[in-house]
Amino acid sequence: MAEAHTGVARQRGTQPWPTPRRIATLSVHTSPLDQPGTGDAGGMNVYIVEVSRRLAEAGVEVEIFTRATASDLPPVVEMAPGVLVRHVISGPFEGLAKEDLPSQLCAFTTGVLRVEAARPLGYYDLVHSHYWLSGQVGWLAKERWGVPLVHTAHTLAKVKNARLAEGDRPEPRARVIGEEQVVAEADRLVANTAVEARDLIDRYGADPGRVEVVEPGVDLDRFTPPTPGREEAARLAARRRLGLPEHGAVVAFVGRIQPLKAPDVLLHALAELRDRDPRLAERVTVVIAGGPSGSGLDRPTALIDLAAKLAVDDAVRFLPPQTGDDLPALYRAADLVAVPSHNESFGLVALEAQACGTPVVAAAVGGLVTAVRDGVSGVLVDGHDPVDWARVLGGLLAAPGRRAELSRGAVAHARSFSWARTASRLLAVYRGAVAEHRNQLASELTEGARVVPLAC
Repeated sequence: MAEAHTGVARQRGTQPWPTPRRIATLSVHTSPLDQPGTGDAGGMNVYIVEVSRRLAEAGVEVEIFTRATASDLPPVVEMAPGVLVRHVISGPFEGLAKEDLPSQLCAFTTGVLRVEAARPLGYYDLVHSHYWLSGQVGWLAKERWGVPLVHTAHTLAKVKNARLAEGDRPEPRARVIGEEQVVAEADRLVANTAVEARDLIDRYGADPGRVEVVEPGVDLDRFTPPTPGREEAARLAARRRLGLPEHGAVVAFVGRIQPLKAPDVLLHALAELRDRDPRLAERVTVVIAGGPSGSGLDRPTALIDLAAKLAVDDAVRFLPPQTGDDLPALYRAADLVAVPSHNESFGLVALEAQACGTPVVAAAVGGLVTAVRDGVSGVLVDGHDPVDWARVLGGLLAAPGRRAELSRGAVAHARSFSWARTASRLLAVYRGAVAEHRNQLASELTEGARVVPLAC
């Protein structure tokens, strides 16, 4: 397989590449202003927020276009200095599932193009689309504005369908086709990890020369470990803050509640642990923090029902998505954080937990093999067999010395990631895309080529 690039765009010749002044960021199906952990809001929201802020700090103006989901939303919100969020009216404000959004793409695209049409010619230097729905809009905007398109998939239908959770709905053929189109048309494809880059190249036929690996980061100012020597005191304080048991072990799951994220594996593992080691299991509390999402909306109480069916409901605590300082507090309250997903393009929860000094037990899939350093910052588990998960979780819970060792490794591993690093590498990708696009336009003008704008 041809290798993708490693996250720093290539510079040709001796002339410095131009830095874009303004970029249009497209996030059709979810707003960066939404709370991650429920609905369609998750790691992609965090990514867009953190990267946009740091790009603005570097002098690049960012305008984020997202669909208006309420009639009282203001047309424009300043998310941070240099970062605007534009709410585009397209379809009904409420009651529209992500699967229904393709029918509203033309309306959304019209809203985006109208904003640019009211600006001076050449106002935006680049379009960055997130998720395939936004990629469809970005494809047209690229042609109409004569600027390069950078696309980040975040998840891929072919990968999700290949690793589908039992009972989950496969991604539709229309999405697969839409992703293939965006992959073919984007000037640059940003992959979160080398694994995702391989999927783009092998499964979608992406040009390796257009694929860049830029790893996401973590807010190292917000997600911090306890002061050395104060770990137990910090854990107790965090548990009191969240109303969790002060004694015993806590294993936490943080994320959207849907089959893809596989929180059910953790409940089955708890039931298995009770059979294997009842004395250890009676000291364990499993915390599930998040809200129903995706196909999980079909049965919003499914996880609660499963806990009752497995007779472990007495040891399971359900919390809503955590905001502000409560999220890092939850990570610090836990002895272990579990990420049993069937697929993750990266796994920001794993990185956040490790930055707080909490080891992670994760499925050895997708970006989690990068987000977690197996045996150093946590443990990767092959597959989703509850027996295997009970064995790994039980072994770590019974070995405080090993957990302390992994905690130190988790902090060190997380420190190698930051959003400033992500934004810097992404800016290099932008520069390369702009330079290549300008060179291509100059070549076409020299050859007398005609560029025909498309229409929605």
